[in-house]
Amino acid sequence: MTTDTEWQAWGIRDPYFAVLTDQKYRTDALTPDVKLEFFASGKNTANFVIETCRGYFGAHFAPQRVLDFGCGVGRLSIPFAAQAREVVGMDVAESMLAEARLNCEAQHCHNVTLVLSDDTLSRATGQFDLVYSCLVLQHIEVTRGRKLFAELVGKVQPGGCGVIQVTFAWDKYEAEFGLVPDRQIVRRAPKERHSQTKAFWRRAFERLGILRTAPAIEPSPKAASSDPEMQMNYYNLSQLMFILQRAGVRRVYSNFTNHGGALGVFMFFQKDP
Repeated sequence: MTTDTEWQAWGIRDPYFAVLTDQKYRTDALTPDVKLEFFASGKNTANFVIETCRGYFGAHFAPQRVLDFGCGVGRLSIPFAAQAREVVGMDVAESMLAEARLNCEAQHCHNVTLVLSDDTLSRATGQFDLVYSCLVLQHIEVTRGRKLFAELVGKVQPGGCGVIQVTFAWDKYEAEFGLVPDRQIVRRAPKERHSQTKAFWRRAFERLGILRTAPAIEPSPKAASSDPEMQMNYYNLSQLMFILQRAGVRRVYSNFTNHGGALGVFMFFQKDP
């Protein structure tokens, strides 16, 4: 699929920048000190996630089996592994997983299993005490991402917690309550003509200042013209809450996020034991 191909290209070209879109994480700018800073931010996030779960769901929360969906280069998988018995890191790009394996080896992290993702999470066997995903679903087409969200919820075992971040609006569209105006929506070309019209649409999207597919997407910040595509999609929170309710989740706690104007939310939830 298109986004999978693009993320494979990101993993080859600029894996750290693709995870955190700051120019200092570009391959040609990455220094050992900056790389240490990159992983220190992952450790801080992992601690935040677990401590927040303890605050919401009980001080006893100590996940032994963690699923890190969209693990990238291992920024969260490695610090999670310091607190859990087993971590499964999933990513759609083998190039990302290859870099994550190098990072796990360099940090003597031997309880992380890195596997290629698919739309049913078939390689993440069983269920988990903690299912985590951040800055991932926003880069996936909404129809596909919604199904993946449901699969992730299904991977949370009874008594376990899910921590999933999604984007839902853009701060620059205040008059539209964060929704991209209809005039900027560009529909996908018919499937049978897609390969023939790809170049045409890309030029059109560049002129409009947006990328492709409905309901609407935005370009990544400071994207170079030769970069692979990085979609920015937003999700309907009512639909995601419907999925959670149908899965038996009774409580959801939310922490808002803002990454370069992309408004999002961390959803913390627990399944009943």
